[in-house]
Amino acid sequence: MDNTAVEALPPLREVIAEHELAAKKALGQNFLLDLNLTRKIARAGKAAGGQWAAEKIVEIGPGPGGLTRALLLEDAPQVIAVERDERCLAALAPVVQAAAGRLTLQAGDALETDLAALCQGTPYQIVANLPYNIATPLLLRWLLAPQPPRRLTVLVQKEVAERIAAPAGSDAYGRLSVIMQWCAEVRLLFDIGPKAFVPPPKVTSTLVELVPRATPLAEAETGKLERVTAAAFGQRRKMLRSALKSLWPDAEARLTALGIEPTRRAETLNIEEFCALARAL
Repeated sequence: MDNTAVEALPPLREVIAEHELAAKKALGQNFLLDLNLTRKIARAGKAAGGQWAAEKIVEIGPGPGGLTRALLLEDAPQVIAVERDERCLAALAPVVQAAAGRLTLQAGDALETDLAALCQGTPYQIVANLPYNIATPLLLRWLLAPQPPRRLTVLVQKEVAERIAAPAGSDAYGRLSVIMQWCAEVRLLFDIGPKAFVPPPKVTSTLVELVPRATPLAEAETGKLERVTAAAFGQRRKMLRSALKSLWPDAEARLTALGIEPTRRAETLNIEEFCALARAL
């Protein structure tokens, strides 16, 4: 693909100054301007062999367009950028022109946007630097959707990334670990320090790869699995026989019948065991 026009775009700092794009804390904005890092993220979004997993690549919160440009330079076939900040939409107009039909802007809130409908039912994948304040609800919404993306490569707060990937028995293991790993394969790729962002956040970020499973790790209904994990981890210091009494008054007998020792605590159960509890509801 000819990316000459994209390469000729003005530096991001000039774009930020021209459009007065001071990052808004309420929108969770932290702009990543280092083209080497944005290209590294974009390349990580590709599957084995350097191929995109879908024809449509959805970016959430493009801001001034650093990652957007990188996706185009890495030959993303079609980029759809969802942005709620009108200032950024104006700043991205020259990128749309330079992309020559490969970039579409969608004004709106990602939490209220049906990505499958936006992509007209065709396969899509997500590559994004997610706003810290809504990263978790966004990931849950996308992975549990009737038509999830084929692949997600997202930059999130390091603490959230560690919770997503945490194994049973670890301190970080919790509801998010169970739900995410139940429906997707998870891999932590690399960290990016605060100084790479404008303004610099107080935390390190981690790029996470999530590939939705063709079928969940074990049989369970989403709503019931969420109820079980909420009850179990809501009182994680308590033994399961006490923590699950809100679901079953006879929790100890139920656990024993399922072959789960009632004196265990939530963080010791693996995902299959949580699914067995969900099926018992």
